[in-house]
Amino acid sequence: MTVTYSSKVANATFFGFHRLLFKWRGSIYKLLYREFIVFAVLYTAISLVYRLLLTGAQKRYFEKLSIYCDRYAEQIPVTFVLGFYVTLVVNRWWNQFVNLPWPDRLMFLISSSVHGSDEHGRLLRRTLMRYVNLTSLLIFRSVSTAVYKRFPTMDHVVEAGFMTADERKLFNHLKSPHLKYWVPFIWFGNLATKARNEGRIRDSVDLQSLMTEMNRYRSWCSLLFGYDWVGIPLVYTQVVTLAVYTFFFACLIGRQFLDPTKGYAGHDLDLYIPIFTLLQFFFYAGWLKVAEQLINPFGEDDDDFETNWCIDRNLQVSLLAVDEMHMSLPKMKKDIYWDDSAARPPYTLAAADYCIPSFLGSTVQMGKQMSKNEWKMEDRKIPLPQPQFQSDPGGY
Repeated sequence: MTVTYSSKVANATFFGFHRLLFKWRGSIYKLLYREFIVFAVLYTAISLVYRLLLTGAQKRYFEKLSIYCDRYAEQIPVTFVLGFYVTLVVNRWWNQFVNLPWPDRLMFLISSSVHGSDEHGRLLRRTLMRYVNLTSLLIFRSVSTAVYKRFPTMDHVVEAGFMTADERKLFNHLKSPHLKYWVPFIWFGNLATKARNEGRIRDSVDLQSLMTEMNRYRSWCSLLFGYDWVGIPLVYTQVVTLAVYTFFFACLIGRQFLDPTKGYAGHDLDLYIPIFTLLQFFFYAGWLKVAEQLINPFGEDDDDFETNWCIDRNLQVSLLAVDEMHMSLPKMKKDIYWDDSAARPPYTLAAADYCIPSFLGSTVQMGKQMSKNEWKMEDRKIPLPQPQFQSDPGGY
């Protein structure tokens, strides 16, 4: 479920982001608190063993091990690996969002191109639109766990009204080892061609526009299927995960506060609580959690896509557009600016500060600053430089 906070950051204010730090749903605290507690408990346990249970010789050996781990843990390129990985995941996440299938363009074309106010014309438009929504539903069932839980079988798809019983029989009769999300596309094309032959679509250009837009819709669906099929290489994910957890495993020993009386470099204080190590764990492990949450946005995390809402919205809006709104027009009347060549909508008092003059170019202010004497044209000829030609020593 998407966590929206745009209204809270609409304006830049003093400590404007601090209000976001106290949210729980979708927060880094909710994702990381278990690992953070485990890390803190393990660090505390090792510290207590070092301070209370080890003998003198054992403490000297542990101190050498701690210095060794602290020195070589920094050689793990955690920032470098995490930076590239999270950038790749975020770009992939955003590309999946911008390629979600929306039927709006198709419903506009169907409503304006498929004519007929009778029952058959209405049936044509609604069926074409239902095939469009059925296609996206079949794709979402195959990539989204939330949608699959809602429609676990084709019986649920039929019961929800996306497919008729006869269509399901025909769908099941088609023997194919592959995902059959493309079948409603074929039905759409065949039905649109039939509507053209019957004269319901009056021009071949309109039919071509429908097919072109349907192919665009198909490309969105197939792209989501491709993202689900081919993910980020597993070896890359393993390298990043191992780098982060290996680094902090070494920090459990290497970041211990050692006996200040021994004079080890960097161990002048014994603060007991490793504040900056805990902060480092919070930021690095939180960085990894960002990638874990965004790598598959079709799950059930707080910031995953609202695919079930998309299904509901697309079906409701598209059927409304091609049925009740087909050739439904309000009565035309003269607008309030009919005799006004310079229309100027009013402003409320709250928006009065946003009423600004038009921008005419940056040189306008320059012209206002010039004196009138500088505007006069000089009546003289400016000699032009004469071109000079140089002979080619190469003889070419």
